[in-house]
Amino acid sequence: MPAAPSIPPEFDPARLEAFLRSALPGRAAGNMAIERIGGGQSNPTFFVSYPDAGTRLVLRKKPPGPLLPSAHAVEREYRILRALAGSAVPVPPVLLLHEADDVVGTPFYLMERLEGRVFHDTALPGVTPDERRAMYFAMAETLAALHGFDWQGAGLADFGKPGNYYARQLTRWGRQWRETRTREIPAIDRLIDWLGSNLDETPDTTIVHGDFRLGNLMFAPSEPRIVAVLDWELSTLGHPLSDVAFSCLPWHSTPSMYAGIVGLDREGLGIPTQDEYIARYCAAAGRAEGPGRFHIAFSLFRFAVILDGIAARAKTGNAAAENAVAVGAMAESFAQRAEALVEASR
Repeated sequence: MPAAPSIPPEFDPARLEAFLRSALPGRAAGNMAIERIGGGQSNPTFFVSYPDAGTRLVLRKKPPGPLLPSAHAVEREYRILRALAGSAVPVPPVLLLHEADDVVGTPFYLMERLEGRVFHDTALPGVTPDERRAMYFAMAETLAALHGFDWQGAGLADFGKPGNYYARQLTRWGRQWRETRTREIPAIDRLIDWLGSNLDETPDTTIVHGDFRLGNLMFAPSEPRIVAVLDWELSTLGHPLSDVAFSCLPWHSTPSMYAGIVGLDREGLGIPTQDEYIARYCAAAGRAEGPGRFHIAFSLFRFAVILDGIAARAKTGNAAAENAVAVGAMAESFAQRAEALVEASR
């Protein structure tokens, strides 16, 4: 996605530059260049570079203004990225976390900028059908690697609460819906009731990414290999099938609904079926079964609430993307998809 034409006025780049000269001696040499990365809906993200020193970094910060408790947790992102370094899950190397507000107005962290391709269109334009199929399967295998990560051995036993994941998630997203909704969407209210009566209460616990989708993966410049999993702000301990179900949303949305693949010539494009994708994940993860109706419906419901939350932030002026209002308007479409899935399976 193209960078925004100018740096937003929420912080002074000169203050950041002075901080980096002290924090990164030798790497922050010469003139600093900074540009905002477009496309993000949550934590503002910037490329920070020092061409004279060959330094290329990425800065992630919290948005300005009032935020929901535990939202936009860049501190958690930094912690999980450090924990996953060197594991089978590819992540960018992190350099530092600054938890005070004195430099850019909010806490932030810095990581290395990697070279690769990020596709916000799940049809993966510009690649061959064989490569496209391999990229979808790489997504499934990388997710399996995440769920196989030894979170206890990595010191992440306090990264979340094991067990009762879906009950807690339904409470969390139901509360967000009640507190921040921008419009009436009866389908969401009905879904909250149905999901509460059909909870998956199995005790499976892994690290979950929370926003695992193609748009948060960076692929190598010229091969279908994932070089980095990005945007970890929703990561926690949770049920692994929540990630799998969320990564299946392209099979339940159209190109106009956050770049889904419903209605496309998926076979001609080389995109595997949802069943093939889930089977690849299950084989890599050693699981007998993938997500069912409840898991997919919950993911559609949760994404509907997230999208409406983007619209709510746009109203207060602290959403990260210029198209936040339009994206928020999709909330009802995702809720209706979830309700249709529930009704069709009865």
